[in-house]
Amino acid sequence: MHTIARTPTTDMEVTSIRLERELKDKLKEIAGNQGYQALIRDILWNYVQQKSGEWKPRFSRTDIRASIAATAQQEERCVLTGQVIQPQEPMLLGLTRNGDMVPLSVESLAG
Repeated sequence: MHTIARTPTTDMEVTSIRLERELKDKLKEIAGNQGYQALIRDILWNYVQQKSGEWKPRFSRTDIRASIAATAQQEERCVLTGQVIQPQEPMLLGLTRNGDMVPLSVESLAG
């Protein structure tokens, strides 16, 4: 997951949140050099964009190294087009340059 530059931390408000120690440790492992607070901000921004309809693509076709056919088991959103993929619809799983598997609509790689 890439950090999106939004607001300097000096312009952010301090918010306290209680997390289980195990969750915080796992977030730190996943975040690596990015830092877990930046990771949490990215996760929250992604959630807000998905739920508010303000989705913006964070990947391009050149970020996808390979894809495999799949069937959605829950609602997903294509990382290239923002198209919603409904449960039981065909989709693709794309392998990114960073080794992440991301949801793709079947049409998103065409053309």
